[in-house]
Amino acid sequence: MDTTPNDTQTIGRFYGVNGKNLLRQYRDFQSGFKQWDQKFHAKQWLLHPQNLGSHLSIDETSLSHGELYTILTNKAAKGGKGSIVAAVAGTKAETVIEILRKIPESQRKKVKEITLDMAGNMELIAKRCFPKAARVTDRFHVQKLAMDALQELRIQHRWQAIEAENEALEQAKITQTDYQPEVLTNGDTIRQLLARSRYVLYKKSKDWTENQKQRAELLFERYPDLKKAYELTMALSHIFENTNDKLYGLARLAKWHEKVRQSGFKAFNTVARSIQNHYETILNYFDNRSTNASAESFNAKIKAFRAQVRGVRNVEFFLYRLTQLYA
Repeated sequence: MDTTPNDTQTIGRFYGVNGKNLLRQYRDFQSGFKQWDQKFHAKQWLLHPQNLGSHLSIDETSLSHGELYTILTNKAAKGGKGSIVAAVAGTKAETVIEILRKIPESQRKKVKEITLDMAGNMELIAKRCFPKAARVTDRFHVQKLAMDALQELRIQHRWQAIEAENEALEQAKITQTDYQPEVLTNGDTIRQLLARSRYVLYKKSKDWTENQKQRAELLFERYPDLKKAYELTMALSHIFENTNDKLYGLARLAKWHEKVRQSGFKAFNTVARSIQNHYETILNYFDNRSTNASAESFNAKIKAFRAQVRGVRNVEFFLYRLTQLYA
């Protein structure tokens, strides 16, 4: 039975009973929640060692009101039953490590690979709990850093354009003249061009529509630094998509770092340093091309389930129902 508060109100009206009482009856007597062996500590941690597999993903997700949980999942379950290995309240490495070490070391040593993001706490958890596993930094988190740097540059130009427009308007009032912003050949003003280029910069040039292609040409003609930053971002993506050898990947990343150094972009230099600090786990991607996409997909399922039940009123009961579906 998978009911929401609204569902129970509807069912209750149909049978002439109070919906809240019906939901309480289901939770306390029919669902098996009262007999759940993990009920006592569910809000702090859940553990399902029987779901441990050779290839895992670790990530954080929010259950309610921004409260984060660290979720360990088994890739082999493909987001279905048997996915959840552990769920621990918070993201503090020491807390998560303490819970995961409840799983016998002999079992944990059988894990061959674990994918994760670039967060230091996730790295420490994976290293301490699964010492034999290859740690793989998710390539999409690396690419997102570069994309964020590109969008930051676009936003800087947008604020400058807004400021320039404000100054022009103020000057027009002083001189009692009519101000008309410059309109480009595609109908955008400079301010609109920079705002509407956001999604253009997320896409590869081969995927641009005709309108997006025209907008990109106008943008890059006026802001050559944005063109250079866009090319750097796409070049990083190209390395992950078209490289199968770890040593070749290392060489291509080194060349990319040199291009970043020559560009002089401060934000991209920060990205390059982050990659250098995680280069070993980033390069592990080229062994099996593993990503943390399964963890992101599982997070999306949790959010969808949370929306379906109209939010989380009782955390323990929500986790119980989640484990019935995915553990």
